[in-house]
Amino acid sequence: MNAPAQPAPVPRHLAIIMDGNGRWAQQRHRPRLVGHRAGARAVRRCVAFCLQRGIQALTLFAFSSENWNRPQEEVSGLMKLFLRALEREVDTLHQQQVQVRFIGARERFDPAIRARMQAAEALTASNTRLVLSIAASYGGRQDITAAARALAVEVAAGRLRPEQIDEERLGAHMALADLPAPDLFIRTGGELRISNFLLWQLAYTELWFTPTLWPDVDAAVLDQALADYARRERRFGLTTDQIRSLAPEPHP
Repeated sequence: MNAPAQPAPVPRHLAIIMDGNGRWAQQRHRPRLVGHRAGARAVRRCVAFCLQRGIQALTLFAFSSENWNRPQEEVSGLMKLFLRALEREVDTLHQQQVQVRFIGARERFDPAIRARMQAAEALTASNTRLVLSIAASYGGRQDITAAARALAVEVAAGRLRPEQIDEERLGAHMALADLPAPDLFIRTGGELRISNFLLWQLAYTELWFTPTLWPDVDAAVLDQALADYARRERRFGLTTDQIRSLAPEPHP
C-alpha cells in the first residue's frame, strides 16, 4: 500500500515587495495615485489568500525609507491614502483575527498617522490568526544600523562585552525578531532585486519574481508562487543527503 502523499509545504512567513502601482496607472493613462488605490485592493486579496492558505505571517513593503524622495505630491497623496486605509481596514482585520504591526522609522510620519498606527497595533495585539507587518518608512540597512546602535549602547553602559556580540544578539534587535524568518519572498512588477527590504531576514529566504503588476495580483498569481516554493529544496547550507536524513520517517 502506497504511503499517502505529503501535503505541499506552505510558507509560514511570506514577504512581498508590492511593485507596479504607478506603472499600472500609467498604462491606463491615470494618475499614479489611482494605481496606489488599486494596490490597496490587492492587499485585501493577499490578506484573504494568506488566511485561506494558513500562512502565519505576512510582511508587506508599503513605503521605503527612500520613497520620501519621491515627488511631494505623490508622497502627500500616499500619506492620505495610508491614513484612510488605517481608518477603514483595521476593524475588518481585527474581526479576521489579524494582528497588525508596523516596522520602520515611524517618527517621520505625521502625528495623526502615528496615532492611527499605535491604535491599530493596540486593537489587534492579541490576534493570532495572521501577523500582518507593514514596512513603512523602512529600510534594511536602517534596520541593521539600529540594531548595531542598540548593542553599542549596551557595550558603552558596561552591560555587554564586545566579544559577546553574535548573530543571535544582533538578530534579536532587528525588526520581526519574534517571527520566523520569511520562507518566501515575492516581488511583483518585473524588477529582479530586493531593494533594501529585510536584508538581514532574507538570508535564506526563497525568492520569487513575477512581471505581474501589484494591482493585478490575485490568488492565481500567489498560487503560482506557492507552487514554485513547494518544488524547491531548502538546504540552509546542508547537502541534499543531510536534509533527507533529517526528514521524519513517513508513518506506515
